[in-house]
Amino acid sequence: LVRGFGPSSSSLSQPPPQRCRLLAGTVPAQVPLCRRNLELMPSVARAAAATKSACQGAFAAARWNCSSIERAPAFAPDLRRGTRESAFVHALAAAAVAHGIARACASGELPLCSCASSPAEEPAPGSRWGGCADNVRYGLQLGAAFADSTLVSGKAGRQASQAVRLHNSAVGRQVLSDSLETKCKCHGVSGSCSVKTCWKGLRSLADIASDLKAKYLAAIKVTHRLLGPRKQLVPKDTATRLVQETDLVYLANSPDYCTVNPQLGSLGTHDRQCNKTSAGSDGCDVLCCGRGYNTYTEEVLERCHCKYRWCCYVACRTCRRTVQRHVCK
Repeated sequence: LVRGFGPSSSSLSQPPPQRCRLLAGTVPAQVPLCRRNLELMPSVARAAAATKSACQGAFAAARWNCSSIERAPAFAPDLRRGTRESAFVHALAAAAVAHGIARACASGELPLCSCASSPAEEPAPGSRWGGCADNVRYGLQLGAAFADSTLVSGKAGRQASQAVRLHNSAVGRQVLSDSLETKCKCHGVSGSCSVKTCWKGLRSLADIASDLKAKYLAAIKVTHRLLGPRKQLVPKDTATRLVQETDLVYLANSPDYCTVNPQLGSLGTHDRQCNKTSAGSDGCDVLCCGRGYNTYTEEVLERCHCKYRWCCYVACRTCRRTVQRHVCK
C-alpha cells in the first residue's frame, strides 16, 4: 500500500509543511513531495479509504476478505511477505492514488492542474468533445512519484521485494489507464439526444479492483535473479511462461486463511456468513474450509407494499420476513 495512508491521515486537510513529517507511515523520501504538493494530500488521504473500500468489496466473499489492510500502514504479516494479496493491495493502492488525483484535477480542487485536453481522435457522429475529462496523465505522474518514492533503498536484501512492488504498482496504474472510457451527455429538445457532448473519464475504483482481482487470481510466483546483465523478475517455476508487464507477481505463498494464525496474518473464517447454494468462493464448502456450518433463522424488517401517492411521495408498509443464515463453524 502507498505509504502515508493511515488512520491519522483520513481527515487530512491541507497540512502545514511541518505536518508532512507527522503523517502516518510517511517515509523521508515522501516529505519533500508532500511539502511541494500540499494540495495533493487530501486526495492521497481519500485514496486510503477508497483503497480499503474497493479491496473489501472485491474480496467480500473470499476467505481473504482484505482484513490485512485494516490497520494500514501497520500491515498484517501476510502483506509484509510479498504474497499474492500484497501484490493486489499495492497495485490497487497505486491505481487509487492516481485515480484520486486525476479526478481532483477535473473537479477543480487542485490549482496546478485542470481538465485533460480533448482527444485528438474524431468524436463519434452526432457527438462533440467537451465536458471535463479526468486528467489521467497528471494523476499517473504525481501518483507514481508519491507511491514509488517509498521504494528508494540500496539495501540488497530488499531488492527483490522492491522490484516486485514497483512492478505491481505499475500494473495497477496500467489497469487504471486502460479504464479510461468515453462518457457522454445528451442535449436536445425533450431529451431527444440530437447532440452528445462527450469526454474521457475513468471507470470507478470498484471496477478497477475487479480487473485487478482477475490478475490476482492469475498472479505468477517469481524470484529476483540475474538474467543477462541485470537482475529481473522471473517465474519460480521454470515451466511457467515469462512475466509480462500486465501480470501481477508475488514472492511468497499465502496462508490458506482458514484458521487463525497471527504469525501469518490469517484471521480465519470462523463465524463468517456463507452461501449454502453457491459453488464459488462464498459457498459454505469453500469458505468454511470443510469444517461445516451452523444454520439459524433471523427475522428482518423491510419495506413492502409500496405505492406512489399523488403528489409526490412513495408510501410503504413495514413487513417482517424470516430468513435463514449460514455461518462457518
